[in-house]
Amino acid sequence: MDNNWVKRNKWIFFVAPLALVLFIWIGGEVVMLLWNWLLPAIFGWKLITFWQALGLLALCRILFGRLGGGNHDHSKWNRGRCSDEKWKKMTPEEREKFRQSLHSRYCGSEAPASESGEPSA
Repeated sequence: MDNNWVKRNKWIFFVAPLALVLFIWIGGEVVMLLWNWLLPAIFGWKLITFWQALGLLALCRILFGRLGGGNHDHSKWNRGRCSDEKWKKMTPEEREKFRQSLHSRYCGSEAPASESGEPSA
């Protein structure tokens, strides 16, 4: 960072931590209010405190990943694009062999050799 940018935007160093604390507080409150509103009435579970709600929020983040925003890994999209290119370069015989290997792997038996989409009689 250059010194000029820091001088112009020094307010962000004060606002960002406050915004983070506010965001965490709102998240904890929302979880606590929803839990205390729904779960005791539906399942007869006990009410929870704000700190228990924050713990649940943290646990969900650990178990299920990010809550949104940030950099997402788009490698799945790149793999799909690469697979499309590989598929287009395959000969019809290679495609059929690939289909049969997938069918035997996931269905447990050899795939029918017919290319038509009609079910065999």
